[in-house]
Amino acid sequence: MDIQQANNLKSRSRTAFDAQAPTYDTGMEGEHARKLYPHVAREVAHAAADSPAPRILDLGCGTGALAERVLCDVPGGKLTGIDLSPRMVETARKHLDSRAEMLLGDAEHLPFRDGSFDVVYCNDSFHHYPDPARAAFQIWRVLAAGGTLVIGDVWQPAPGRAIMNAWMPHSSEGDVRIYSESEMREILGMWFDAVTWRHVGTNACIVVARKER
Repeated sequence: MDIQQANNLKSRSRTAFDAQAPTYDTGMEGEHARKLYPHVAREVAHAAADSPAPRILDLGCGTGALAERVLCDVPGGKLTGIDLSPRMVETARKHLDSRAEMLLGDAEHLPFRDGSFDVVYCNDSFHHYPDPARAAFQIWRVLAAGGTLVIGDVWQPAPGRAIMNAWMPHSSEGDVRIYSESEMREILGMWFDAVTWRHVGTNACIVVARKER
């Protein structure tokens, strides 16, 4: 994908999620993401269990609703969120006040030093990234050795996935691709040492990847 195509997709995402920010926590737009909240929060809490003050990054933080849940489940956690949508970041800042730092930014160009976080989670956002391999590297880079990535995302069996992926280029939300289990393992396996994948319901998945080195 060339730079112009990638920027067009990001612009669509930014415009769509700016518009959705006021209703994302209650409307249909955020329903799929909300169903994944308990699954992602549970994996994050498990990954952070051995640290008294884990550094956590919410990649594609949206309104901050999931971040609030994570902070409740991980006492002592220091959470930073980042999102491409200015309106989502504004909403998250109001939602969380001083409990977390919410930043405007791009998952493919993370503005953090190497090894800045112990856990990174990404909920219903990974399928929007024009360059998922670059995003995976950026996540790996900002994780400390021994750190964990948790992804919650959309999934479909092969026939439905083929139909959806043919439609994706026309999506007004800047969707890029629904990944199969093997594709997700291949993307993350370029950097991460251990990747697990499982279904959640009929149209979602949870992926957990460890950075051992």
